[in-house]
Amino acid sequence: MWLAAGVAVPVSVVALVVLALHGRRVLLAALAGLVALVALTAVFDNVIVGSGIVAYDESRILGVRLGVAPVEDFSYAIVAALALPALWVLLRPRRAR
Repeated sequence: MWLAAGVAVPVSVVALVVLALHGRRVLLAALAGLVALVALTAVFDNVIVGSGIVAYDESRILGVRLGVAPVEDFSYAIVAALALPALWVLLRPRRAR
């Protein structure tokens, strides 16, 4: 339960710093992707949790929910939307930077 917060927050902060250091355009593109991915996650996580396809042990989640989906479900989407573009810009060949 706390792993999502303990890993997602620091990784997201580092990714945001990397993206910001590579320019406003890069940061805004990543943030646009983040908004889209979180919106899709909100819709479809609520569908699968609300329909009973996925269930969570209440003792293993933080208890905060967005709709019926636990907030931990959003940690992967947030980290992926920020960390992958950050890795992309960091791993580009030098001449492309």
